[in-house]
Amino acid sequence: MDDYNFPQVTQLAIPFFVAAILIELWLVRTGRAKGAFETRDTLASLMMGTGNVVAGLLLGVVSYWALLWLWQFRAFNLGLSVWVFLAAFLLDDLRYYVYHRIAHRVRWVWAEHVNHHSSQHYNLSTALRQSWTGLFTFMFVLQAPLVLLGFHPAVIAFTFGFNLVWQFWIHTETIGKMWGWFEFVFNTPSHHRVHHATNPRYLDANYAGTLIIWDRMFGTFVEELEEDRPRYGIVKNLGTFNPLKVAFHEWIGMFRDAFAPGLSIGDRINYLIKPPGWSHDGSRDTSENLKAAYVRRNPSEAGKPGLPMAAGEPAE
Repeated sequence: MDDYNFPQVTQLAIPFFVAAILIELWLVRTGRAKGAFETRDTLASLMMGTGNVVAGLLLGVVSYWALLWLWQFRAFNLGLSVWVFLAAFLLDDLRYYVYHRIAHRVRWVWAEHVNHHSSQHYNLSTALRQSWTGLFTFMFVLQAPLVLLGFHPAVIAFTFGFNLVWQFWIHTETIGKMWGWFEFVFNTPSHHRVHHATNPRYLDANYAGTLIIWDRMFGTFVEELEEDRPRYGIVKNLGTFNPLKVAFHEWIGMFRDAFAPGLSIGDRINYLIKPPGWSHDGSRDTSENLKAAYVRRNPSEAGKPGLPMAAGEPAE
């Protein structure tokens, strides 16, 4: 079995992360740039980031070993050329889009991803608010086709590190919209502000990692509007900075729902696999419900990107 040892891109970038957060904090606090920091919120994000690193060291090896085991069944060995690394980056960026879309549409995966959206502020520290429980969703299986095609797991892990570094700097309000061609191709702060927003038109949009072209191709792109500035957080905000609650609150809520008395087996399964906000009695709101309600209140908005043509119709 090939044994490749590539640099840990995200670990090498940690000094840059810290320096960038401090610079942004200084710019915001001195009024030189737009944005907001809240000390407890920032500390919670930093603790979530630290926990993510620890979880990766303790548990990340499990998914990597699983992919290494799968490597023996590959169709090809594509090697280590520059073109292989570029292809791996491109295909894994598409894989990330698929994962990210699933994470917002399947509660089981949302349970680990929701913590990243739980901050009501949007600054570079928010980028570090990462999951501790990603392994338990088994979403690493989405990388299996790349391994079977002939991309070594180490190549995939290495290229994904650049994807994660890219996603760091787009968590900011200090950068407005950028050059038109850049905004068309790449995920930018403007596009990702939309993704973190709870405004009805922005829900379930802009899933991209590095390339926003995936959202444009698959119909999930929504542009940031000056007249509808993003409001950050989750639909039902936590009201706590406790990192343990941030990390596990949705897992607890999901299992509490799934094992509530008096439900059918179908309802129990649906609490795990349906979108966030689904309930067996319709007493809660999914993103579709929220979009439809917004259109009922604002009929002139019907059919605009991210919103349905009319209440009850799917958003375009």
